[in-house]
Amino acid sequence: MSSMTDIIFLLLIFFMLTSTLVSPNALKLLLPNSSSQTRAKSNIAISIDKDLKYYFGTEVVNLGELRGKIQAKASSEEDPTIVLNVEKSVPIDNVVQVMNIGNELKVKMILATSPK
Repeated sequence: MSSMTDIIFLLLIFFMLTSTLVSPNALKLLLPNSSSQTRAKSNIAISIDKDLKYYFGTEVVNLGELRGKIQAKASSEEDPTIVLNVEKSVPIDNVVQVMNIGNELKVKMILATSPK
C-alpha cells in the first residue's frame, strides 16, 4: 500500500509541474488592466501586437485574411467566441476593425485584460 501512495504522489507532482508549463496564448502581450473579469470558452484567439501584426491563434495573418479565417472557424464551431488579445499600445482603430469583422459575422467577442 505504501508503494501505491508513492506512485500517486509522484503522479500528482508530475501533473502539477506539467500544468504550469502549458500556455494557452504563446504570444507575450502587455494587456490592459481591468478589475472585472469575464470568462468564456475560447474558440478563436486573435491577437494584435505592438508592431500591428495580427495573429489568428499563433499564425501571422493580415487584416484581409482575417475575415475568411474567422468565418471558416466560426462555421465549424457551435456558439463561437473570439477572445481578442490586444497590446496596450495598439491604436483603438485597429481593435475596432477586428471587432467590426466579428460583428458582421455575428460572432461574440471578448477583449482580454490583465487583472488589476
